[in-house]
Formats: sequence, C-alpha cells, structure tokens
Amino acid sequence: MAKRPVPRYDFKAFGEAIKAARKGRKESRKKVCDEMYISPRYLANIENKGQHPSVQIFFELMLRYDISVDQFLFSEKEAEKSTQRRQLDTLLDTLLDSMEKKDLTIITATAKGIQEAKGTDD
Repeated sequence: MAKRPVPRYDFKAFGEAIKAARKGRKESRKKVCDEMYISPRYLANIENKGQHPSVQIFFELMLRYDISVDQFLFSEKEAEKSTQRRQLDTLLDTLLDSMEKKDLTIITATAKGIQEAKGTDD
C-alpha cells in the first residue's frame, strides 16, 4: 500500500516555543528530560530541528509549558478567538457550577436578551 501523499506538519515553531518556555523557566534540558523520561537528544531535536514528537510528548510539553497549540494550527485570528473562547469557557464553568437554578435562569435570559438585541441592531 502506498503512503498517503500529504505534506508533513512543520514542528519548528513548536520546538522554538518549547525551548523559549523552558529557558524562561530556567530549566535545563537534562532536568526536563529526567522528569519526562525522554532523552536529551530527543528534546534537543524537537527544539532545534522541529522533530515530530510523539503525541504523548507533544501533549506533555504543551501542558508543562502552558503553550496553546492554536497558534500553530490555526490562523492568527482563529487562534486568538479560540484562546479567548477557551478562557471564557473555563471562567463560566467555574461561575456556573456555584450558581443556583434561579441564577442560571437569569443568566440564560440575559444571554438570550443580548442575542436578540444584536439581531435587531444589525
């Protein structure tokens, strides 16, 4: 069976972001590798050559350094919107979890009112 002809994603920007975040935290490559159970050469290749990390390592690095992959996968406008939306979703989840049923009714009515007002102003 032939390989599917698709261009490979370039991980150089991701590697550069990881390296900058690691240095920003003043973490040595050895410390990170020891904690993540990977070889220093593997991390160096990710950081400097854009080597494709495994999904697991990609995920762990993204979480460790709080790097949003949106900036690498989407256009600038979509990434900004997505990040803002994700932050708002987190905030709303926290707030809504602490509300009573009548509070949620008020929030729902307010959101619907905003949506209706926007519809009439357009």
